[in-house]
Amino acid sequence: MKRLIPCIYLYQEKAVKSFTDKTPLAETPIELAKSFVDNDADGIIIFDMSNGDEEHEKALDIMKAICGSVSIPVIGAGNVKRLEDIKKILYTGCKQAVLNFDKEENIEITKEVSERFGKEKLCLSFTKPETLTAHRQLIDSCISLTIWIAKETEDVNPDYLNDPTIAVLNSCNLEKLLELFKSPAIDGVSGGAINDNVHEIASIKSVLSQDGVEVNKVDAKLQWSDLKLNSDGMVPVIVQDYKSDQVLMLAYMNEEAYNRTISTGKMTYYSRSRSALWVKGETSGHTQYVKSLTADCDYDTILAKVKQIGAACHTGSKSCFFNGIIEKNTEDGDKEYNPLRVFEDVYGVIEDRKIHPKEGSYTNYLFDKGLDKILKKVGEEATEIVIAAKNPNSNEVKYEIADFLYHMMVLMAQKGITWEEITTELANR
Repeated sequence: MKRLIPCIYLYQEKAVKSFTDKTPLAETPIELAKSFVDNDADGIIIFDMSNGDEEHEKALDIMKAICGSVSIPVIGAGNVKRLEDIKKILYTGCKQAVLNFDKEENIEITKEVSERFGKEKLCLSFTKPETLTAHRQLIDSCISLTIWIAKETEDVNPDYLNDPTIAVLNSCNLEKLLELFKSPAIDGVSGGAINDNVHEIASIKSVLSQDGVEVNKVDAKLQWSDLKLNSDGMVPVIVQDYKSDQVLMLAYMNEEAYNRTISTGKMTYYSRSRSALWVKGETSGHTQYVKSLTADCDYDTILAKVKQIGAACHTGSKSCFFNGIIEKNTEDGDKEYNPLRVFEDVYGVIEDRKIHPKEGSYTNYLFDKGLDKILKKVGEEATEIVIAAKNPNSNEVKYEIADFLYHMMVLMAQKGITWEEITTELANR
């Protein structure tokens, strides 16, 4: 599957035109990233060109904000000097981090970084093809993707390549693009060649597809005419979070909304009250990116699994479904629950205590005492688990783990870390 991957050149907290032209673009880095998603890009490379630790930390914050705002994979590159720098890039949510093989210190840490984070998390960038030959054994064992940063399109000769490679090009015409993608080694194209034509990505993919190049292009298995419409000529859509399976909302589509959802990858509905199309998140920023659309057995209802940015409900709630009517207990007296929701619910209470202190609350006592007290309790509870594990009675371990998890969540709230970030990190390992 060949990929069209625009990039963001990040300098002094702004998106600039290129490595050599630091003219700021009109869009903020986050706005630019969202526009790449809107135009059917297959990923984003962020090149951090910051100077100094303070600017670099701000760049990492921007990377994190971008990763949290888009539905496509992000590769982070730049300012890597040690293993810790790779860790910081991956912790922003980037799917992969880049080692610059034009720098000897990056080559020296490759094995250590690969053993720590895994080969699939690492890319290398290079400007000279001989770099690949000189370090072939290291690349084969430690790197999953190479990124060729070329001065001119003609510099890229796929004959030098043994690895999946993204070519970063200043410019590239369609004929050359077709030629490059015919090579098994060229996995994608990035740089100004894509940035300058970002609004044409869908059209370029169509041309590539017609020429036999396999690209990430959505072709719906069902046409609108295959669905059974209600009396208003529409189809109801149940919207579900693709990770948690939480039901977020119910809306309706007409034919135009259906086709636009498929073509843009963003959930688009028909508002019966306004008699108009509406793209979810167009004004609020709470966009829903399509992960899958499935029709039910009668073809009269659609289940949409989405990546929800922000809240689904206009009230600010994650889900529109929060007004309880009946809640029935199970036979043993325990409420039915989703285990992950328990973590999220307890975490929600802890966060609320931080914002709205309650007199006599132990949670507020911890927040008032500060980070050192919280860390002390986390350490104590971890030790209690170790001690309890030596006891034949497993119940004691259960209680101590529960105590530890509570204090860990207080620490998470203190540091602004959510369960979604934790579960995403675990899923990526």
